[in-house]
Amino acid sequence: MRITPVLGFYTYQKTRQQTQQKPPEKLRNFSYITPNFTGYYGDNQPVKKLYWITSRNNIPKHDNWTDNHIYEYGYKKWINAYPNEVLKRMPENTINSIMTITGKKRIPDNIPSPNIGGDTWGRYANYIEINPRLIAKYDNGKISDGLLNTMKLMTMVPPSSDKIANCIILSQLYPSFYGDGTIHDETLYHINLHSGISKNLTARGLDYKMGDDEQVKAFNDLAHLLGFKTGIRMPISSGQLKVKGEDFSWQKHEKAYIDACVWAIELGFDAIYFDSAKHIIDMDGYCGIGDVPNKEQMAYILYKIREQTGRTDITFIGEKCSDNPVYEQMGFTAGTHWGDSKNIESVKYESRKQADSRNYAAGPEVSNDNDYGEKNFEERLVRLNSCLFGYDNQKDKLPAFMQINDILPLSPYINTHQVMEHTIQLNGSDAWTQCERHWDGVFRCDNDARDYTQKVYRIFSSAMY
Repeated sequence: MRITPVLGFYTYQKTRQQTQQKPPEKLRNFSYITPNFTGYYGDNQPVKKLYWITSRNNIPKHDNWTDNHIYEYGYKKWINAYPNEVLKRMPENTINSIMTITGKKRIPDNIPSPNIGGDTWGRYANYIEINPRLIAKYDNGKISDGLLNTMKLMTMVPPSSDKIANCIILSQLYPSFYGDGTIHDETLYHINLHSGISKNLTARGLDYKMGDDEQVKAFNDLAHLLGFKTGIRMPISSGQLKVKGEDFSWQKHEKAYIDACVWAIELGFDAIYFDSAKHIIDMDGYCGIGDVPNKEQMAYILYKIREQTGRTDITFIGEKCSDNPVYEQMGFTAGTHWGDSKNIESVKYESRKQADSRNYAAGPEVSNDNDYGEKNFEERLVRLNSCLFGYDNQKDKLPAFMQINDILPLSPYINTHQVMEHTIQLNGSDAWTQCERHWDGVFRCDNDARDYTQKVYRIFSSAMY
């Protein structure tokens, strides 16, 4: 007989254990021997391994290209360039770039998640969703390297401030139902649990040299080194889930779902964004397929994830969850699409109303995964400003949600919802199946888009100190 925890039980705080891994023993001096990583999985220093495989060196090089493309505000730095130019860089140059930005001479032995805001950091964070499939490598009908290219692109995202975390959310981690890793891959809202990591994300060039788990951990380590928190998107609608190809049932597969969430945290992620979470208590406007867990079941799921990972700092974001206290009682940390970000006074009002809640808050968004590209640059800037400055006191800031196209505008021929539903092909042209031409077409690189991104950077800069 399973005992379901009382709603709100997640707030119980046991004496905090050390959740940081002990720094691994120093690697041997590879100046004298050639390491053999072939077929070896589970390495505790995946960034070092990735750098060795891609560069055949152990010590990163200072990157002059990065020096010439730096946006600097105080002691915060990130890359200011054309997105397609960044995406065409080699992986080893990206690691060199990250080391140059962070001022590191060597890759650290241990890279913990940045401590910004303690256990409740997610209550105030800015969440920025990136779709790895969109920026992946397209080659002869296959899609791969989504993680490597997300590493590249995140160097262009403004880093966290000293008090407010910026959290990169990946729209995919696990495989979709059909066509995963090919241009026939279908909607990212359908995922197949316990079937490995999506081939859209992993690099075929690293096969038999670096495990899929190590590639994910390397991504998280590099994101943490840049000062970001990280997370993934997870559906909760039963018809949008499978377990090793078997149709999902909340009665049968609850443990499998918990285990999949736990594995994501063990791979280094700090947050999970639950798609359709509003509908756990409010089915109005539901567009998912199948049933969703009830509130008691969801409370149990979130409690078990925290318990099994031993981490009290995990953030759980609920799509379109309101300021209803039931969401906090279930264990959520943040809700989205709450408050009118076109009106900063509306956001300030919500900030005051929720000021007493320090474990959970519902906040505004610039755009979400249903963005069809209808918002113009001026509206996005207004919404971003409201998201970052919609408060009287910074300690009362609400969490905020946005997409990468709110920073780096997408091509006018594509939009966020389209790339969540399908792989991109433009009028049947093979331009979208050749990786470099694909990267040239994904983002806008005209003067208006560049000017918009500079304005976005200035707004983020003003919120950093």
